[in-house]
Amino acid sequence: MTMAAVIESRTAQAPAQRRTSGIARVDIVSDLAAADPVWRALEAPEHVSTPYQRFDLLGAWQREIGARDHATPFIVVARDAEQRPLALLPLTLRHAFGVRIASFMGGKHTTFNMPLMDRDFAARAGSGDLDALLTGLRLHGGADALALTQQPARWRDMDNPFAQWPHQPSVNDCPVLLMPPGAAPTALLSNSFRKRLKSKEKKLQALPGYRYMIARSDAEITELLDWFFRTKPVRMAEQKLPNVFAEPGVENFVRHACMAELGCGRRVIEIHALRCEAEIIALFAGVADGDRFSMMFNTYTLSDNARWSPGLILMRSIIDHYAKQDFRALDLGIGSDDYKRMFCKDDEPVFDSFVPLTMRGRAAATAMAAVGRAKHAVKHSPALFRLAQRLRGALQPRAGAARSETDDD
Repeated sequence: MTMAAVIESRTAQAPAQRRTSGIARVDIVSDLAAADPVWRALEAPEHVSTPYQRFDLLGAWQREIGARDHATPFIVVARDAEQRPLALLPLTLRHAFGVRIASFMGGKHTTFNMPLMDRDFAARAGSGDLDALLTGLRLHGGADALALTQQPARWRDMDNPFAQWPHQPSVNDCPVLLMPPGAAPTALLSNSFRKRLKSKEKKLQALPGYRYMIARSDAEITELLDWFFRTKPVRMAEQKLPNVFAEPGVENFVRHACMAELGCGRRVIEIHALRCEAEIIALFAGVADGDRFSMMFNTYTLSDNARWSPGLILMRSIIDHYAKQDFRALDLGIGSDDYKRMFCKDDEPVFDSFVPLTMRGRAAATAMAAVGRAKHAVKHSPALFRLAQRLRGALQPRAGAARSETDDD
């Protein structure tokens, strides 16, 4: 099928009476290759997007994981009257609750989900624009409901216009470290904490070839990922957590995304590590966009060197690295694990929207919103959370929610 056929077969024109917005047309693209040019154009720094919505990241996810899970591309492109793209929503379509649900690509592997937008459109988009988008989606009839979860309320000092749709807090918070311009290192991490880490790092510095590194070459990336995929399952088994990295397609997705190049020697997923001649000691990997670093996965050595808190030392090195690059924020992903709070004192406002597009989708959207609210209540009530943990432990002794890990202090 040609690119034109893929797009034109799934196009809706906004009715004339609704064209008080900039959106005049809504396309649904069901093929990644057909979406590639518009998608990459909206990734440009002069526009608005998060690094989790890069084409090379989500394209790898769709090919290796989404397709296996029977999720089909449902890429929404909103255009103005001159056919210029204003926004792209990288969604997939799944069947659930007896209806067709459109949700962001990336599943549990993305911390933040957000459309890619023309900056001027993002700055001025109002209710008329969002109504026009919904009208276009309803006209072509491809989905019954939208389940748009883990959206940041703001990104790079710009409000997310999609917060104008009905929304609710996401199930989990995202701790974040704000990094003001020119902040002293001790303003980001306390002097006492730095001294504790420095004392422990002296033990590691005695190891031949000890260093902090960022993987640049294909060979370095391959070596670090080979070690990660050997080590992570052992660490997760110790914590009695399921090995999410053993799920079909996950390892291939991670490897492809880590190898994809952004230019200037940077990769779609950047890997930071502590190592010495004898071994890799700790690894943290995440996405960066020149303003923020967001961690995706990590692990640390199985050797006795683990007792010197290499994960915490590596995290300090990463913070100092990005502070020197004038980054403004750093996060360690969704969830409130104790080690995250050691570095990240604030919370990123994150919200979910469940929007019906058809009568059939209304009940599903209502149900998904209710489930989300219930989970949020449990996560934010210590008593309910302890009860839920006990119940889960009684019913599934070896089950657990996947999370990032590091060594504790």
